[in-house]
Amino acid sequence: MSSHFGPAFHVEKEKHSIAIELEGALLLSRNFFPYFLLIALEAGGPLRALLLLLSYPLSLLFKLILDENIALHMMIFISTAGLMVSDVKAVAKATLPRFFLQELRRSTYEVFAKCGGKKYVVTCLPRVMVEPILREYLDVDHVISTELRVFGGRCLGLVAPPGIMAGSRRFTALMEAHGTDRMIDFGIGAAFTAQPFLSLCLEQHHIPPEENSLPLPRNNYPKPLIFHDGRLVARPGPSDFAIILLWFPLGVLLAIFRILVGLILPSNLGLFGAAATGFRIRAQFPKACHISGPPQVTAAPEKSGTLYVCNHQTLLDPVIISTVLQRKISAVTYSLSRFSELVSPIPTVRLTRDRCKDGAMMRPLLDQGDLVVCPEGTTCREPYLLRFSPLFAEITDVVEPVAVRAYGTMFYGSTVRGHKWLDSFFFLMNPSPAYQLDFLEPVFGGQKSKYDVANHIQRLIGRRLGSSAPISRERTSIGCSRAMMVWIQESEILQ
Repeated sequence: MSSHFGPAFHVEKEKHSIAIELEGALLLSRNFFPYFLLIALEAGGPLRALLLLLSYPLSLLFKLILDENIALHMMIFISTAGLMVSDVKAVAKATLPRFFLQELRRSTYEVFAKCGGKKYVVTCLPRVMVEPILREYLDVDHVISTELRVFGGRCLGLVAPPGIMAGSRRFTALMEAHGTDRMIDFGIGAAFTAQPFLSLCLEQHHIPPEENSLPLPRNNYPKPLIFHDGRLVARPGPSDFAIILLWFPLGVLLAIFRILVGLILPSNLGLFGAAATGFRIRAQFPKACHISGPPQVTAAPEKSGTLYVCNHQTLLDPVIISTVLQRKISAVTYSLSRFSELVSPIPTVRLTRDRCKDGAMMRPLLDQGDLVVCPEGTTCREPYLLRFSPLFAEITDVVEPVAVRAYGTMFYGSTVRGHKWLDSFFFLMNPSPAYQLDFLEPVFGGQKSKYDVANHIQRLIGRRLGSSAPISRERTSIGCSRAMMVWIQESEILQ
């Protein structure tokens, strides 16, 4: 058996099949804990996640002294017992993919991707946790994994027969899934333990534990990772999550203090208040503007305010723009909780998603003063721009684009499955959150159609977020454009 990939792996294998172990081979690490913790936290709640963390020393002891499978049984029970299967699947589909993709081993994935025949992935992790990403992102044909007992749509936390998918069970399950006398062309497994399933493969390779492999670069992901959910920014190992728990009460107090500072201080002191609490805000204005003050834009004669159009990172985007410009600016949004309205230091107005009603609502606001709109309609954490609604181009002929970047080290300021009313609160709980704003030159629509204006604004913001890298005119599969990685969509916005 070989411990490295020979020349045969560097040519196209369009019809060759492959069987590969997930943990330690396709993934860099064999540490299951972060994935179970994410399931426990996102599907079960913080108390379940805390219980899993407290049990980690015991599971580590079982793994070192007795059997790794015992530790796996314990983590499965604590993280899934009593949860709805649908909730576990939702977390596996929306939260886990980003962390799995970050752990992809570059060398083995490149081999895996070259094989165009049947693809088999073998793992001891529960099917409900790994199948969504393996089928959606890696185009796996068969997942050989552990099955869980389910009753009434809920996980019992117990493993179904034949048990944890390890050892000879992998051999039997893979042989049944393959269903033919012909052997699988390539097999790759971790060299930690014996891998009986590799005996079904013509060419067998072991990944040694000491191999210093690199993760797969993001721009080489098999499919773009555009949407993902979950509160945690980093992959939560035991020590990382322990630090987060210790920080949590301090973070709550800090978030409350930051909210009070934003509500109490006048607009011209907002930047100083943010800096005093560790909130870093940086802004860059067009060259024509003076650094000493906010950008001065000549608006259309019939309008008294400036319309700022920005990409949408968190609910705080309009607040930060108002803070930088040192004046109150109204913001329109498609969905805003009552709590967010109460703690917002600027006026907020809800849109109805009815173009006629929303347009009629926005025009008076712009007549009264400046207005901020996020035409994506929803937040997007990843370096992509979602399609811009052209509604803002109907309101005024003068638009000032703003490229927005938000950074947090512990918590994301957006969620889908969680409590959205806590989005801004979680972002403010970060030890040192940061915002970078780039005010671009005003755009005069003139005689251009609203769709041309929306596309143009999107491209300008995308180019600024993409820094100085070359722009590739490449369509994505769902009509979004990648900004920080500079994939800018050039297609027309559908009318």
